[in-house]
Amino acid sequence: MANLYKKDSPFQVYISFKKYLDVLEHIRYNDRLEYRVNYAESLIDRTKNFTELKDGFQDIILLEKYEDLIRLLLADLFPTGLTNNEIKAASIPLSNITFNYTERFKGILKDAGKDFEIELRNINDNEFYVFCCCLILQTYFKKDIKSTIPFYYDIPNKQGIMKHYKITVNSDFTEIYPTELAKIPSDDILDMLLENLDDFKLWKKYFPSQSWILKGFTIISLVDCTSEVALSDLKSSMIEIDPEDLNPNENLTEIFKSYFDVADLNFGLMTFNKKEQKLDKLPIYESLLTNHILDFWINTFDEETRINTFNNISHNSKPIVVSNVNNLDENIRQLPSFNILKDNNVNSFMVIPIMKDNDLLAIMEFTSSIAGSFNGLKLKKMEFFSDMILFSLSRFYFEKNYQIEAIIQREYTSIHDSVVWKFRNEAEKYFTASLGKKIYTLKQISFKNLTPLFGVSDIRSSSEKRFNLMLQDLNQQIEWLVDILALTNSDSEKFTLALDVFENELNNEIKADTEQRFQRLLREEIHPFLQAKLEVRSSREVKTKIKDYFLQVRPQTDLFYNHRKKLDDSITLLNRKLADMLDENQIKAQQIFPHYYERFKSDGVEHNLYIGHNIAPELQYTSKVVHKLRYWQLKTICKMELEFQTFKQDLPISLDIASLIFVYNEKIDIRFRMDEKRFDVDGAYNSYYEIIKKRLDKAHVKDSSERITAPGKITIVYFGMENQKEYLDYISRLQKKNILQHNVEFLKVEDLQGITGLLALRVSICQDQSIK
Repeated sequence: MANLYKKDSPFQVYISFKKYLDVLEHIRYNDRLEYRVNYAESLIDRTKNFTELKDGFQDIILLEKYEDLIRLLLADLFPTGLTNNEIKAASIPLSNITFNYTERFKGILKDAGKDFEIELRNINDNEFYVFCCCLILQTYFKKDIKSTIPFYYDIPNKQGIMKHYKITVNSDFTEIYPTELAKIPSDDILDMLLENLDDFKLWKKYFPSQSWILKGFTIISLVDCTSEVALSDLKSSMIEIDPEDLNPNENLTEIFKSYFDVADLNFGLMTFNKKEQKLDKLPIYESLLTNHILDFWINTFDEETRINTFNNISHNSKPIVVSNVNNLDENIRQLPSFNILKDNNVNSFMVIPIMKDNDLLAIMEFTSSIAGSFNGLKLKKMEFFSDMILFSLSRFYFEKNYQIEAIIQREYTSIHDSVVWKFRNEAEKYFTASLGKKIYTLKQISFKNLTPLFGVSDIRSSSEKRFNLMLQDLNQQIEWLVDILALTNSDSEKFTLALDVFENELNNEIKADTEQRFQRLLREEIHPFLQAKLEVRSSREVKTKIKDYFLQVRPQTDLFYNHRKKLDDSITLLNRKLADMLDENQIKAQQIFPHYYERFKSDGVEHNLYIGHNIAPELQYTSKVVHKLRYWQLKTICKMELEFQTFKQDLPISLDIASLIFVYNEKIDIRFRMDEKRFDVDGAYNSYYEIIKKRLDKAHVKDSSERITAPGKITIVYFGMENQKEYLDYISRLQKKNILQHNVEFLKVEDLQGITGLLALRVSICQDQSIK
């Protein structure tokens, strides 16, 4: 056997008892007590014919062959009187090879099962190699290295609870020396190595694999520190809670099993929503936690009982501990809550409120099918990490609120990261003035001389689709009502006549108020009539038909909404996907040059970019920045069009989009409007840009009824030939990548109110292409 280690190391390892035999030799010739001399001499005589015990060996089969002799040889180190108390064995340093166990150690390994293999905890291959090198420095080079790395064995007991044992090592009977292949580094190199403990390759350079001899054996003693390790693991789990990157600790319940020494343990936790007076589950832990009792509380109690329960808990925050539910008072055993315990085989439990400043933060529960699992002593153990629970939950709530504020700012306001510095400057001035009890008036936030970029991916014919789907919904609703009324008695005839009038109006001469008048008829007359039919003795067929009808009615409007809902769902999905893609690509655009960016979702997605030196005054700004961002914009809109083709068929209602870019060369100013909490163009001159944007939406090709935008095509609107040349270059680049087709159209835009001379390029997207 070439190497007794599973991992690579700088050692050639030999099992040897030479140093212990040397101790016996010393006793033989120097001890004054005759019985000790005779004992040492007897052991030496018994081993003298087995030279490999002294010279060293690598074949671990010899450990079994000489098992009785080794036990006899090491008897002084393993006193018989302590064998049932001490957890002790002989071992090879940092290896999984152990032998000559005490009886207690044997029992622990037996309970772990025959397939269990003892291994060091939490040490990877590189750390193992460097630690072996540190043993050489400490032993051979006499470096005073104070190793503080604790080593543990994790060994399951008979019930499957993972027990943790800290290892102490006696290395008195080992020796380390170099082979011919070894390098002997200077003191300077050794100091340099100790400054670079993480550089595995550097250590291996000066201590090559198997270039040193490790000979001998060690004595390892184990101390059961399961509670301490489990407590440390619990604290680590709680500290690691990160609302930005929530990853549940899947071993949390196993850690509690070890800590409380309960084999069958379930752990539950819910946070308390003070505003709504209810418990909230933690979504990331939902599949890992078992909330038997807490689930019953949130699913069974009515609102009044629930609020009273939590008020009582807040005022009397004592934990509830039941060691054996079968010993509960007979009156309690008759309550519905007792049935939930029996149904889930809960025979012992603890329910523990987590309080801070007399406010309820959360409730924990521990349950077990084993009676007697929990008691006052187990509850006492909670005190050792109760502060950490409070810290963790407080931090979770703080981070949660912080993230909510971030979401609000990101989703509901327009203070973009690129301009927030100017708001911060004003806020700092206001804050500084308030500290000095001075009055400071916040100045307007504005940015001047910016180049705008505008683009939109518009859903084509959405208003027409919505109108047609509304007709389908209303006609379907009338059809349902006519069928129901036909099953009722003659007192419904007036409603049937009214519905005929509305049906004719819907399909022939619909008026602006037709839908509103139909709603009024439903709300004030027909729906109360149908509700009354449910209360009196009507046939089962009538009641079933009425109930099915109301299932399709939208409560807010009293109207059928099935077809329009499919359209709204389709628009919502399309908008979200396009907006997400635009936001994702914005990250790259900001790297070109920081700029103000905003987007809006309606029937499609539109976006504005404002670029200029005033946005990022510390950076160099040139006209090349605008050209790069214009190319980015065209490329991104192409990407959005291509992405739309991939999910178009998945939409509940078939939709098409038409994309447009407006190129504007004049500089504009933007100002933050405090009343609307958003940026807008500033001044009458700059509003000309906004007017053009709005009128381009439905613009036509000059002397034609054709819209300038078309599905599957990109339309670029501009004023002069300089812009045309610029965008033809961008289009050429994308044509070479097979993203745009070679069918560029040169168009004139119809004269709009107060706007003349607009030109346009229109080009088709290549289908089924990827873009990077």
